[in-house]
Amino acid sequence: MTKEKITNQFSASMINIEENKFKSFSKDSRTEHSFRIYDGGYAGIQLIQGSIDEAEGFRQAEKNLELKRPYNFTPETGSRHRDKSEQKLSDKELMELAHQVLDYLNTHHSDFIFKGEVSAYGKTLSMSNDLGLDVSNTDYRTSAEFVFKHKDSKDLIDGWFSIGQRTFDFKKFTDMADNYLTNFTKTVDLPEELIIQSQYYGFLSKMYDTLDAENLALGTSLFSGKIGEKIFADSFTLTHDVTDKETWFTPFFDGEGVMLPDDKYTYIKNGVILSGYADKRIADKYGVPHTGSARMNMADIPNNGFLNFRIERSDKTVKELLDGRLTVVPVMAEGGGFNEKGEYITPVQTSLLCDGEHILGRLPEFTLKGNIFDMFGKDFIGVGSDDPVFDDKQILMRMQYSK
Repeated sequence: MTKEKITNQFSASMINIEENKFKSFSKDSRTEHSFRIYDGGYAGIQLIQGSIDEAEGFRQAEKNLELKRPYNFTPETGSRHRDKSEQKLSDKELMELAHQVLDYLNTHHSDFIFKGEVSAYGKTLSMSNDLGLDVSNTDYRTSAEFVFKHKDSKDLIDGWFSIGQRTFDFKKFTDMADNYLTNFTKTVDLPEELIIQSQYYGFLSKMYDTLDAENLALGTSLFSGKIGEKIFADSFTLTHDVTDKETWFTPFFDGEGVMLPDDKYTYIKNGVILSGYADKRIADKYGVPHTGSARMNMADIPNNGFLNFRIERSDKTVKELLDGRLTVVPVMAEGGGFNEKGEYITPVQTSLLCDGEHILGRLPEFTLKGNIFDMFGKDFIGVGSDDPVFDDKQILMRMQYSK
């Protein structure tokens, strides 16, 4: 019999703003524990909110062995603790920052109506068992997030911007606000060649089901039968990455306590698909590589899907990759996505013309089109080495559009 315990602790302070005025302050702090007993190929699990005597938690977990949750894998071992938090603000300091943020917006961008929040969020996730596993991951972030509307606009929302940092840099916030809002009312035309400049997370959504090792094995993935084939651009490398620099709140261990070498696992390298992702159960069932991708479930056994996808960055900046060309920055794009064939279509309600660093004006509405093989293949330009516009990683790729 093996005993294991997972503890999730988080705290948040939020200052809410509506119509350019402070509306409310809220604070939340929670702790939850998952007590787990592994015995005879089964797992007994008990989720507890708040505090409880540890012996009682394990007693309840052991009783739940009678539910016969199958789990016939040996728990992990190893010790490591990572704390990425930097600046931690008191509630008073957070309120002072919120005043500074709102004063700047009201003074420098008085033609806009703002709704949003200034918040601070911290989280520690830990996991231990009596075989020797002892791991924990701590992180903390201060954020300013706003939706905005021009006072002359007939729309409910014109756009949004946000910035989150471990140590809040007020100038980065003001630079972002100025970049988004200064030329927002200037109307410009769509360029003939449409190059998207965006955070890439939404564009990777199809990778979650196409790289699922079970879907690959069952033949239901677009990539079934293509392991080892080169189907994307030479410069396209896709990695599960939980390194210190690339990770926000995501732990370096998965839901089974697995820690990957160098905190990375590469699924696509230079356009070649290397493998799908699999937790212990999927790897055992289909005889495929185990990739440390078990998603943590505090109330049940883990399931497959712990992924923190990162596209490998170019050694060139966004501006250098563009080489004088302009980009389109989608701000509000709702009501679309990928279909089962990998075709992508999304109406873009609000977008901005950009030179790679600076916003030049607002574009008319259009519909964005593409497919997964072209977007990361012949139309993929790269991910810049710097973080303009969003203060985050940005993809550049050519796409089609219709007005």
